[in-house]
Amino acid sequence: METWTPPGCFSKGLLFSALFLALELPQGSQAALHIEMIPEQPQKNQDLLLSLHGVPSTAQDFIWYLGEEASGGTRLFSYIPGLPRPQRDGSAMGQRDIVGFPNGSMLLRNAQPSDSGTYQVAATMNPAWTMKAKINVHVAGAREVSSLLPVHAGITVAIIIGSLAIGSLLVCGIAYVLVTRSRKGRSPRNPATEKPEVNLSPESGDSNIYEVMPSPVFLVSPISDMEQGSPPMSQPPPPPPASQEPEPEHQHYQDLLNPDPAPYCQLVPTS
Repeated sequence: METWTPPGCFSKGLLFSALFLALELPQGSQAALHIEMIPEQPQKNQDLLLSLHGVPSTAQDFIWYLGEEASGGTRLFSYIPGLPRPQRDGSAMGQRDIVGFPNGSMLLRNAQPSDSGTYQVAATMNPAWTMKAKINVHVAGAREVSSLLPVHAGITVAIIIGSLAIGSLLVCGIAYVLVTRSRKGRSPRNPATEKPEVNLSPESGDSNIYEVMPSPVFLVSPISDMEQGSPPMSQPPPPPPASQEPEPEHQHYQDLLNPDPAPYCQLVPTS
């Protein structure tokens, strides 16, 4: 036996499935939309860029809010790409200088600590599909920046001192190695500054020890030195010749009677 299903039940089930998918699609797409803050730690008087990522190409307009609630009182501006004047400022804009971009991003110029808060963006794809994202922004004031400066300065000084200490250790180590090598190259018994020792070993061929002593008399330079043109050294006058005593009269006869036995002293008769 066949069961018959009324046409109305089938159409209601199909419509329920389509509605469920339509509701789930924007929720899944909303998770892909996110905001990047540049710089990550903004300071006073700096430009802050809130870059929007994950925007579909079918986006029709973008609306930015400042606050926890997205309403007309917290609306900063709306941006509709394709219009001659795409940006329309909202009631929360005040004296802020904000520029919107076609990709949904925004630039806050000259940010102040009063600009800190929660920023939200709503990107409209169609009347039934809107994507949202939010981010918390904190702009550091002058006091916060000054309190951070000593910490960074201390870190910088520590890095510089550590680098100098390491460099000094390296230089000292190199100098120590060079000095040690130079000392090893020298003999410990005969250093370069001492006089060489006199070799008194028997192998030298002369075992006598000579000592230089001053002469008690004045030395006269040899004749060869005088011939070379060097001025003669002053010398004392020669002693006077000794007076010759008169030989005795019989001296010659004594010489004849007692001749010298040496052969070169004998008298040779002449012809």
